[in-house]
Amino acid sequence: MSGVRVSAPGSVMLLGEHAVLHGYRSVVCAIDRRMEVLLTPLRDRVLRIDSALGGYESALDELVDSDDFRFVIAAVASEQAALPSGLEVRIRAEFGSDRGFGSSAAVTVCVHAALACWLEGGMPDPMRLYQMALETVQRVQGCGSGADVAASVWGGCVGYTMEPRCEPVKWALPLTAVYCGYKRRTPEVIRWVEERFADEPERLANLYEQMDGCAERGFEAIEARDEVALGAAMVSQQRLMEALGLCTPELAEIISKLEVDAGVVGAKISGSGLGDCVVGVGHLTQVDVGYETYALAGDVTGCVQVVEAADPVGA
Repeated sequence: MSGVRVSAPGSVMLLGEHAVLHGYRSVVCAIDRRMEVLLTPLRDRVLRIDSALGGYESALDELVDSDDFRFVIAAVASEQAALPSGLEVRIRAEFGSDRGFGSSAAVTVCVHAALACWLEGGMPDPMRLYQMALETVQRVQGCGSGADVAASVWGGCVGYTMEPRCEPVKWALPLTAVYCGYKRRTPEVIRWVEERFADEPERLANLYEQMDGCAERGFEAIEARDEVALGAAMVSQQRLMEALGLCTPELAEIISKLEVDAGVVGAKISGSGLGDCVVGVGHLTQVDVGYETYALAGDVTGCVQVVEAADPVGA
């Protein structure tokens, strides 16, 4: 075979960050910025990776660790015994891995889907793809709710819990994301919150319960295609993110600027916090935020195989 090309969307968390790890509801939205993987079999029994982050090559049966490619390597390793030959994985993305757009989940989903297409002749069932990718993400990170994995698999605005419950709503929701200039890894922020509230477990549980209510109201707004109600739910959760201590001066500045623009209804931290992105419903009309800004829309497609094995976007 000549190659398999697979594409999956990135994502942004809208509601339920942190609380989702404790069984509460969340809402995540796939976005119109995609990750593409081209998998090509090789004669030599090696794994070769090519991406904007650089290159990697290792013997397939003795894979060498690489921090930049840990999710790809882990996904390939999970199918190591079944691989008939070596392979090259070319990765191209419409967003950087240092932005809070779910790049780790998207590339993991793409690689698992491409491996299934190669080994089994077609795309796996979405739930199976989700389960394989989530297992890989959790093995690499040591944690992870899987919300971003679900968004990359199904697309749409997804009501999500870790049971798992995945309820995708196909809506090209207009969104604005603003990157504050730095980010911290999710596992690090999760540990920070746990340590901060180690002596206040009841207070932390109460904050998570309130987040659950925000996610419930927000998902109802999504089902009704009500941008104003969704924005109100996001504003409510932003106050809870602040109570967790996750808002930095830069994030607060971005939120205050989005709040005064007539085109945006509701703005909050997206993701684990202590850096990364702010997301708002709608698109900016006048305000110059002064930070890297993205006009986004909800993706309604999810993970797909691209029939022709052409070069990925940006190659």
